[in-house]
Parts: sequence; C-alpha cells; structure tokens
Amino acid sequence: MGTWPRLLLLLPAASPRGCVRRSAWPMSIPASPWRPRSSGVDSDVLKDRRAQIMARGLPKQKPIKGVKQVIVVASGKGGVGKSTTAVNLALALGANDSRSLKSHQYPSVDWNIKSKAIGLLDVDVYGPSIPKMMNLRGNPELSESNLMRPLLNYGISCMSMGFLVEETAPVVWRGLMVMSAIEKLIRQVDWGQLDYLVIDMPPGTGDVQLSVSQNIPISGAVIVSTPQDIALMDAHKGAEMFRKVNVPVLGLIQNMSVFQCPNCKHETHIFGADGAKKLAKTLGLDVLGDVPLHLNIREASDSGQPIVFSQPQSNEAKAYLRIAAEVVKRLPLPPA
Repeated sequence: MGTWPRLLLLLPAASPRGCVRRSAWPMSIPASPWRPRSSGVDSDVLKDRRAQIMARGLPKQKPIKGVKQVIVVASGKGGVGKSTTAVNLALALGANDSRSLKSHQYPSVDWNIKSKAIGLLDVDVYGPSIPKMMNLRGNPELSESNLMRPLLNYGISCMSMGFLVEETAPVVWRGLMVMSAIEKLIRQVDWGQLDYLVIDMPPGTGDVQLSVSQNIPISGAVIVSTPQDIALMDAHKGAEMFRKVNVPVLGLIQNMSVFQCPNCKHETHIFGADGAKKLAKTLGLDVLGDVPLHLNIREASDSGQPIVFSQPQSNEAKAYLRIAAEVVKRLPLPPA
C-alpha cells in the first residue's frame, strides 16, 4: 500500500461539493446590544444554563476497546524529553511487576516474563518520534475487520503517524484533518487486550490534547519538564489544562535534572535545581522522579534501543522503573 492510499484512511469524509458541513461549525448566539442587570440568583441560573449549552457540544467519552487504562505523557513545551520518557515509561510498566522486581531494588529485569500488556500511541502527527525510538519501520497491516494492527517491538504494541508516511515527508494538514487522523489512530486500531496504553502527546495545550481528553476516559496524565523556568511555565499550563478537562494529573517528572561529569563525577545542574519540585508544590502534586541528563539515554533513544530495555541495570533505567512504580501506585483500580 503506497503512502497516499494509506493517508486516505485518515482523511475526513468529504461533504458535497467539498464544503464543510454546517453542523461541523459551532452555533453562536448573537450578542444582545442591551442586557439588564441581574441579581445573584439570576446570574447563577445563567451560569448553569451556559454550562448545559456548552456540554451539548462536547463528545461523549467512549473507552478504547480492549484497553483497561490510558496514561498520557504530556509537556507544555517541546524538547524536554517527553517522547523519550513515554517510551521508557511504557517499557518500565511492562517490567514493573512482582515477578521481575525484588523489594523495589531492581536487581534484574526478566524481559521474558510479563504480566502486563502495554501499548504505545504516538499522537504527535507533525513530528512522530516513536518509530525511530522503538526501532520500528513499515506499514501496519489490516485485520479482517479493516482495523490497523499495531507494530510490535520489545513486547510493546505501537501505533504512530510515522508508520503511514515516509520518514522525511512533512504532514502539511489543517486542524480538521489532524483531528480526523487522531480519531482513526485511536479508534481504528486493533489494540487487542491491553492493561496500559501510554499516549505520547504533542507539545502544547491545543486541539489534539483537548480531542484526546474529551473522547476517551484517561486514568491519569504525567507532565514532563526540565527544571528550567521557561519549561516550567508551560508545564504549569499543561497541568492546569488537564485539570480543566477533569483528567487526573498523577504528578511531574523532572527530566535532565542533573549532569554528572564522566571523568571527575562532579554534578552540574545545567537547567537549574529542583524547579519541578517547586512547581509540584505550587500545584499540590508529587514529583514522580528525577531523570538525569546522561549521554546513555540519548544514544539509546537514537539507536532505537531504549535504555530501560538495553541497559536495565543502569542508574538511568532504574530511574524510569521507579517512576513507573510511582505511576502505578497513583492509578485508580482498573476495571475487572
């Protein structure tokens, strides 16, 4: 199947004469030139009425078939290591059980023994990173029910826009086409039976974040940030966005927290110290863990062998394993 036939699966259905259906546009009520001053009771009634009208336009949340719990990994700003965190968190969730860990000291990880089924969904349409980080190439096959089958590596079921376009091909789409693609990446994929689906969100607080949050029930969101003030400003916005759409925020991950010189072992806080901890205190959240700025993490991600898989005994891998344990502790009980 060529690139364009694959993309046609994601395009929104065209309306007659190529026009956007009128029902697709939000209805608006023309502003009145004169509004009488109302009492407090009347004001409360108006607020309730406005909330009811707004709720009508929101999609009803529908669980993803076969998926017990959804965890979103997000950040307000790009370049803070969100995709690297999502990949290693997914792998750590698959290894983080009583049969592969002993007394939470992580002496060994047995990748042949798994009690959890994990999926990884990349909804960053414009800049998908999961195919390279998970060392996956090729096109998803279609099942008998015309659903895309995720690609599999390291025991993780993966789906990404990067499987449907050429690696260097830009996706030059407007919002409606992106929303249609996100819907199909979620709904038209045969995920099988998953305990956890980790969703790697794009940066920001825009259409994709709202669409995902309002269409599927999310067990919790994880916010990734460096300790730098600029990154923390956007991380604060990201956490508040999830709260506004009633998605529980499980906590913050402080990425690139410290750099240790490989020669003299001196530690330098390149992006600042404890910035995420201060933000977490402001938001009333917990810091799920710190991940150091280390060459091994970058090299493992670029080579398509995430550090939790390729170097499970390293301190960097253990940091992700501890974070996964903290995430699981804060998740609600999955449905029976």
